Amino acid sequence: MSETYFEFGTAAEQWDRAQMFFDAKEYQTSARILRGLVAEAPEQIAQRLLLARSYYHSAQLGRAEAELRAIVELNPVEHYARLMLGRTLERQGRAAEAAPHLRMAAAMSGE
Repeated sequence: MSETYFEFGTAAEQWDRAQMFFDAKEYQTSARILRGLVAEAPEQIAQRLLLARSYYHSAQLGRAEAELRAIVELNPVEHYARLMLGRTLERQGRAAEAAPHLRMAAAMSGE
């Protein structure tokens, strides 16, 4: 596949394609599409969150962490990003750093 395939179409078409690849567990391909969308509209939380999830599921934990921290900075009450950030940190063996994010996510979701 050429680079243009990932950039082809409107932002909405690219978003649909990224979701399709994510649902098919083609996380690296999903991330490749989403990187362009996030670069065009970095304030869009949904795109960043799916990009972070794509990175997480493809074991690109440093990249997942960076996206999740950017989301939390944009929207401090985004509880799913907090939960994922905690899990990403745990997966990297950083449980003490993960704990406050996991507690905050639980509190925000009513658990």
